[in-house]
Order: sequence, then C-alpha cells, then structure tokens
Amino acid sequence: MVTAQLIETARLDLLPLSVSHAEEMAVVLSDPALHTYIGGAPDSLAALRSRYRRMTAGSPDPAVSWLNWVIRLRDSGLAGTVQATVDGAVAEIAWVVGTPWQGQGIATEAAHGLVEWLDRQPVDAIVAHIHPENRASAAVAAAVGLTATGEWQDGEIRWRRAPQTR
Repeated sequence: MVTAQLIETARLDLLPLSVSHAEEMAVVLSDPALHTYIGGAPDSLAALRSRYRRMTAGSPDPAVSWLNWVIRLRDSGLAGTVQATVDGAVAEIAWVVGTPWQGQGIATEAAHGLVEWLDRQPVDAIVAHIHPENRASAAVAAAVGLTATGEWQDGEIRWRRAPQTR
C-alpha cells in the first residue's frame, strides 16, 4: 500500500488531501467550465466535504491505494488537485487546476512532481485518461512523459508512460 506524502516542487506544495481543504477547494473548483470534459457540475461545500471524507478514508479494496493531494502555490493558496490511484503496479493519475490559475504551468509542475514521486514508489507504469478535445491536459500528459496509446475508455484516450530506470 502506498500513502500520500508531501511533495515539493519549485513553486508548489502538494499536500495530502484533508477534509479541512474542502472550504477553500469549493471556491477553487467552482467554475462550471472545469466540467467541460469530465461532465457533472461543481460540488457544493457539503458534497465536497462528503467526497473528501470518502477519499481520505481510502479504497475499500486493500490492494488499491487512493492518493490525493491539493496543489498549494506557496505564495497564494490552493489552486487545484492531483491524484493517483495505484492498483497493483499501475498508477492512474489526474489533475485539475482552477480556472484563475490555468495557463501558468501549475498543472505541468504539479504533475511532474507527482510523477517523480511515483517513480520512487513500487509502480511500473503510469497512465492517464484524457478527453480527445482537452488539449491542455494532453499537453500536461506529454510534458510528463506520457504518450497517447490509441486505446479508448469511456470516451477518453489512454495515455501511458512505461517504467523509468530507478
């Protein structure tokens, strides 16, 4: 089992998710445009607290690790999230950066930090699933060494990075 730990990058701290982050994150994630490619709508504060309680409780499957972080810009507060679900030796990653913080390289920096951290864990492959029209997320995936595979799952393209030399 893998557990989330503090990850530091040049500008960011990736903090293990806590229910106490829900209030600030409800504001960060409040733009309906964030749901263009993933569907749904922004969670209310109560719904986000409930979701964070479930997420921090961990996966009901002891072989699967749910790893979640909030992205904190050291000089200005929370800006988004990154996550990894580790199932066996495969980590599936994802990221979300609030609309006001997009276009500043935050998602790429956070994803780099996450991937570098995963390289030190018992993980053999890293994957992500990205909507084919989400060019920003595709650029982040490519920047961290993932390659589109041509495989599809639920309307999204599977991106994959093979193991790195440890």
